[in-house]
Amino acid sequence: MSTETRPASTETKGAIELTAAMVLSGTLGIFVVESGASPFNVVFFRCVFGAVALGLYCLVRGLFKNHNLTPKKVGLAALGGVFIVFNWAFLFESYESTSISVATVVYHTQPFYVVLLGALLFRDKLTRTKFAWLGVAFVGLILVAGVSVSDFQGGGDKTYLTGLGFALLAALFYALSTVITKRVTGVKPHLVALIQVMLGIPLLLPFATFADMSGLGADWGWLVGLGLIHTCLMYVLMYSAYQKLPTAKIAVLAFIYPAVAMLCDWAVYGHSVSLLQALGIPLIIGASLGINLGWTFGRRPAAEPPAASPAPGSVPTGPANSTAPATTPRPEAADTRAEGEKITIGDSR
Repeated sequence: MSTETRPASTETKGAIELTAAMVLSGTLGIFVVESGASPFNVVFFRCVFGAVALGLYCLVRGLFKNHNLTPKKVGLAALGGVFIVFNWAFLFESYESTSISVATVVYHTQPFYVVLLGALLFRDKLTRTKFAWLGVAFVGLILVAGVSVSDFQGGGDKTYLTGLGFALLAALFYALSTVITKRVTGVKPHLVALIQVMLGIPLLLPFATFADMSGLGADWGWLVGLGLIHTCLMYVLMYSAYQKLPTAKIAVLAFIYPAVAMLCDWAVYGHSVSLLQALGIPLIIGASLGINLGWTFGRRPAAEPPAASPAPGSVPTGPANSTAPATTPRPEAADTRAEGEKITIGDSR
């Protein structure tokens, strides 16, 4: 983590920006559901409107100059984009089968996938502490999911179980995008996000059903909002905040997203979690913070650097993140900070 001392006013501005971004992330599910479009149609048009908005932003800010893009970096960004756009599709599918609240919390298992993939693909060290946090998160996941052995023996709601599977698959895809996009260094994250949403247009074209869009009418506004608000404005705020805040504060503020998502789900659709599910939420949140901030159990035996991963899915996310991040992001990216510091947050974005 960077030891640079940031002015208090700079951190305050960054905290306000990230808080605003996370609140916007929390409203993502409402935009998806209220649009009335199928998940793949939602993601397709999110990519279309998001690409236009991000492209104009990058043009106005002069980000196309001295972009430092190489064929290899473009290829890595594009590969990460494959996983990020399908991550959105699976997350949005899970909204329909479970609820925004349950899908969002389950989706926030993203950072644990990142840890496991890092160990599997890049031989990152898996300590006992990390294993312990993974165990805590798994217990939390079981509680939040609200399923039992009998549910898998034909006695449960198959649609609900499928929705949980979609949320977990979305988290895995987000994690894959994270570990891949992490390798795209020296490039403005806005450009990485632009590459990924532009890729999503031809990638999702075969899955889009335009005949279903003719009767949307005013609901097109929700899709435009997903592109302008949740794919451009939200990520501009996030990337600006990342440069102003220490990792610890980013990791904590990232959990505004699931909190707002659950509040919106309850206020708009009347969905709430049971007491047993509510007990699992702090376990997942605590484990995610433990992974991100390098917390240990009991006495710290030796100096162990905090776990560091890139931010939610190069674009989101989430709606995804959840993401991410990490946590997770679904929303939904690699973030190029001044000192090259990387973090993971939850994003479904």
